Amino acid sequence: MQLKIGSWKPVLALLFLAPTIPELLTGSTPITLAVTDPHMFVLQFMVILGLYGAGALLIREASARWRKGWGTILLLGAAYGIMEEGIAVHTFFEASGNPVGVFGTYGRAFGVNWVWAAGLTIFHSLYSISLPILLVELLFPEYRRREWFDRGFVGILMIVYFGLIALLYVLTPSKPDFFDFLLFLAISILLVFCAYFAPKDILRPRPGHPRGGPVIISLSAAVFFASWLIVDLLAKGNTLPPLASVIFLLSVTAISAKLLLSRVGDIDNEMAKLSIATGMLSALFVWDIFIEFVSIHGILLVTAVFVYLLIRLHRSLSMRYDNGSPPAPIM
Repeated sequence: MQLKIGSWKPVLALLFLAPTIPELLTGSTPITLAVTDPHMFVLQFMVILGLYGAGALLIREASARWRKGWGTILLLGAAYGIMEEGIAVHTFFEASGNPVGVFGTYGRAFGVNWVWAAGLTIFHSLYSISLPILLVELLFPEYRRREWFDRGFVGILMIVYFGLIALLYVLTPSKPDFFDFLLFLAISILLVFCAYFAPKDILRPRPGHPRGGPVIISLSAAVFFASWLIVDLLAKGNTLPPLASVIFLLSVTAISAKLLLSRVGDIDNEMAKLSIATGMLSALFVWDIFIEFVSIHGILLVTAVFVYLLIRLHRSLSMRYDNGSPPAPIM
């Protein structure tokens, strides 16, 4: 088992960012648990560290080994979302309670929460996998396209990831029936095959320098999470048919991708990529301000850590353009 690169820093950064963004920054794993029940918090965080962290590391490594781009990462991220929410913790099939809430009835058919399944699959692809990888590439650009691990290390990551999937499947109630289990497992496998055979340039940005200001790029990147909150409100009022909600989510995601690809460019686009990360995270920051005063006091401490990270990243990338040389790692 060997690390192919000369530093553990990018590995540890992705290992911790992958669970922290979708769990701590959204409040799914409340940061207050670290005070009220520290032992439970440590146990939960170790589980999500292994699940999200190993998943993100495997996906980043696969994209590097296959010489693929963001299309492959997003497809593998979708497969990850299905494996976690469908196969491991079964939220696709819960009829009530946390975390599904109203989505246990809204859009539920044949024992599956279809609106929830669509939204969470996209969410995990974007926030649990793609965003942490994007941030680590900005933090450590010299390791961006390199393979990080040898086969032995990849094998250990696979054992950890699939071992946790199997363990959570056994321990978590609301298990899918056999048909639903096979259906979502087959979809995950299909997504992996699609990711492997996807053209490298399937989501290639428009050639040239970025165009459009950082605000437009950030807003374009923030719209998915905003659309998910809109669907949540509409579901509670039952004012939109579930199929229309799924179409709305998919359409917003596609439009967002088209806008970003038309503006990011493929030359000197690090600041544009940072604007994407800023937009995606800012949508969560707004959510954190709301839940700070409603349910999870102290979550703005997590927000502050990510604001600081974005500021450091902005300074590092600005130095690159000022000095005319690639940005140095800041962690």
